[in-house]
Amino acid sequence: MPSRASIALPFLVLAAATPAAAADARVAALQVALQARGLYAGTIDGVAGPQTTRAVLAYQRRAGLARDGIAGPQTFAALGGHAKLGARVLAAGMHGLDVASLQFALASHGFPSGTFDGVFGPRTDGALRRFQRWAGVAADGRAGRVTASALAAAAPRCGRRLVRPLAAAIGDRFGPRGARFHAGVDFVASSGVGVAAAGPGYVSWAGWRAGGWGLLVVIAHGGGVRSMYAHLSRVEVRVGERVGAGFEIGRVGSTGAATGPHLHFEVRARGAAVDPAGCF
Repeated sequence: MPSRASIALPFLVLAAATPAAAADARVAALQVALQARGLYAGTIDGVAGPQTTRAVLAYQRRAGLARDGIAGPQTFAALGGHAKLGARVLAAGMHGLDVASLQFALASHGFPSGTFDGVFGPRTDGALRRFQRWAGVAADGRAGRVTASALAAAAPRCGRRLVRPLAAAIGDRFGPRGARFHAGVDFVASSGVGVAAAGPGYVSWAGWRAGGWGLLVVIAHGGGVRSMYAHLSRVEVRVGERVGAGFEIGRVGSTGAATGPHLHFEVRARGAAVDPAGCF
């Protein structure tokens, strides 16, 4: 069993991933609308793949529209309106395709708000305000042209070199998952396996955290970058403690909203969730 002081983590080479199709918030909104009508059962991922095309064709047939599988102005109008951000000012209590676009764009920029459903509720309001503060615009909970312009910018990236906290395979990755957004990566491992700090820093949280996290450790690495280790079975550090990369901070578990033993690992850059794969 490795000592608590340090876990020997092998150098892991990440295989080059096949470039993924670019996600589009308007396509995500289209998928939300089609899903609500029982025509789309895939992931809300903003990618107009074959499953989305089939759902559009089915809707066009149902609505008596020209069947081309392309969601043009007529198809969007029949579904309830446009999905373009900035065309109207969005605020709490509103709903529509553009609200679904907002939810997807916020999640893609590291501020998920729960289920993509096109309803501007409290969670969407909170995510929007956090993004606005992060982007340096007025955090008024209203999404107009200024916020739309900020969301059109590239999503934030890690900005710091980290190491994998666990020598294990990755199950669920960062990005859309079903009708929600997975803000981290899940390392598949047995309960009790040691979890290592992904980089040097100090412990800013160590213990139980509500909201599904379970036993959680958070490490501040400097420069606004934090790493988060959730669902632990045991925490082995305390708040304020300084740790180095590879230092054992806890053990894999299934506490909180976990369906089985695994490590849910997140990286935040100034509060925005970023893809941990870009840190390794």
